[in-house]
Amino acid sequence: MVIACLDLEGVLFPEIWINVAEKTGINELRLTTRDISDYNELMKHRLNILKKHKINLTEIKNVISKLKPLKGAKKFFYKLKENFQVIILSDTFYQFAMPLMKQINYPVILCHNLIINNENFITDYKLRMTDAKKNSIIKLKELNFKTIACGDSYNDTTMLAEADKGILFRPPQNVINDFPQYPVTNDYDNLLNLFNNYKDYLEKV
Repeated sequence: MVIACLDLEGVLFPEIWINVAEKTGINELRLTTRDISDYNELMKHRLNILKKHKINLTEIKNVISKLKPLKGAKKFFYKLKENFQVIILSDTFYQFAMPLMKQINYPVILCHNLIINNENFITDYKLRMTDAKKNSIIKLKELNFKTIACGDSYNDTTMLAEADKGILFRPPQNVINDFPQYPVTNDYDNLLNLFNNYKDYLEKV
């Protein structure tokens, strides 16, 4: 059995933090793992900005509630599930992700948790584990699954490296330049073909 492992933001849905930045007018929140490869550094930066501007979880959830799947993503996702077990591996948080999961019938998602105080402000975050995407792939391999992983950012590259096959979907040029070993596609039909072709190959080896 080959399992498809997908990043969430940039592959199926728009980037949450970019949309929060646009809604609040705080450009500093536009930075993502496409820009800063160190996830802890990026999250500390975000939390400091939220604290400075007194933005609480409700305000962020209001932005998330208006997000829709990227054009073509929903069709791609359901077609992919016809031939694969699919797991979403994301560095977002369950408090952010669940409204999005509702829109695609609640697939399995492995991500992290936010720490919220009594005033509904985000005070910290708790990683499920360090380098969770990569380690999820490792555990799936220990269960004798083969894996194909797809992402768009620096924080996806260890997952892609650990998987039997890795694919970059709509990555920025700096990620393409730094990781030329992965095929790149910007189109969901091509992405589906890559998954199916890799599956055929992996089932024969």
